[in-house]
Amino acid sequence: MTRYAIDAAVALRLVGSAEPVPALAAGASLVGPAVLRSDALRFLYADVRAGDLDEREGRRRLERLAGLRIRLLGDRVSRATAWRLAVELGWDDPGPAEYLAVATLQADVLVTLDPLLERAAAGRISTAPIDVLLN
Repeated sequence: MTRYAIDAAVALRLVGSAEPVPALAAGASLVGPAVLRSDALRFLYADVRAGDLDEREGRRRLERLAGLRIRLLGDRVSRATAWRLAVELGWDDPGPAEYLAVATLQADVLVTLDPLLERAAAGRISTAPIDVLLN
């Protein structure tokens, strides 16, 4: 089956509904960097603080995120690859490169909602829209 690398925004979309993720039910697997959960927490908290989500819903999504079947990686090779990619791409922050590193090392396809990551993936790994996981 296909192994999809996802970013925090995609993970939050997947847990935004109580419905199971069709691609996972069909046998696909998800991977991401270890930082994904912290990034998702930051995004959820910001949405609650901004009034876009009520606190109860924010906490519900955080709990669903904990139950999402995803392999999170933060090993030496992933971190070293993220460093190298950030240097190659001229990025000041290596954080986004962690997503790209895990994608190139461990996945068949990158699913991201971040235009920066999508552009950086060109020539490194195939990308797909989030619909590939939801349909």
